[in-house]
Amino acid sequence: MTLAELFARASALAGQRFADVAAAQGLKVPADLRRNKGWVGQLLEAALGAEAGSQQLQDFPELGVELKTIPLDARGEPLETTFVCTAPLTDIANLSWQHSNVRNKLQLVLWVPIDGRREIPLPERSIGTAFFWQPSASEEAQLKADWQEHMDRIALGEVEDIQAQQGEVLQLRPKAANSRVLTPAIGRHGQLIQTLPRGFYLRKEFTRALLRRVFAGADAE
Repeated sequence: MTLAELFARASALAGQRFADVAAAQGLKVPADLRRNKGWVGQLLEAALGAEAGSQQLQDFPELGVELKTIPLDARGEPLETTFVCTAPLTDIANLSWQHSNVRNKLQLVLWVPIDGRREIPLPERSIGTAFFWQPSASEEAQLKADWQEHMDRIALGEVEDIQAQQGEVLQLRPKAANSRVLTPAIGRHGQLIQTLPRGFYLRKEFTRALLRRVFAGADAE
C-alpha cells in the first residue's frame, strides 16, 4: 500500500457510521467506550489494514505512518488529549530526541477525526475527514523541548513530581489500567523505584490549532 492508497482508503470512511464500518469488518460495537476505550482505534486499524503490534513501530511501518484519532464535540473541538506512546523510565542515559519513540510516532501522522459526542449512541457516531500531518520545524522544536524537559526530570529521579500542567504541547501523565499496575523507574538517589507507567500526550490546544489550520485551509479552497 502507498500513501495515496492509504489516504484514499481513509477518505472513503468519511461520513460512515461506526456500525457500518464495524459490520464490514465483522466486529461488534460495544455498548459504550468506558471499558473499551481503544475500540475506535482498533476499528480504524482493521478498516485501514494497519499492522498494529510493536510499541516501537508506527501503525503502518512500511509507510512510516502512525494512525491517530481525535474525538470531537459538536463544535469540532477536541474532547481529550491524544496519547502518543509510553515513556521510558529506565535505561535512558543515551536516549536522544532524534531516536525517541515520540519523534518516531509523530514524524508522519494520519489523523482521523471522529464523532465523540456522548449523547449520540456509539453505533450512530460517524468518522470524519482524514488528513496527513508532519510537524513543522517550529512544532518539532516545541515537542523536542517538552520531551527533553520531561526526560531530564525522569533521569534526575523526579518522575513522580512531574505534573500534567507541565509541558507546553506535550504532557507526561500516568498511563495504567489501575493503581496496581507498577513499573520500575529511577528514584531520587539513582535507585530503582516502583511507580505507575507514564505516557506522553499531546495537549488539546495543540491538536485544536492543528485542526483549525488544516480545515481553515480546506474552507478557503
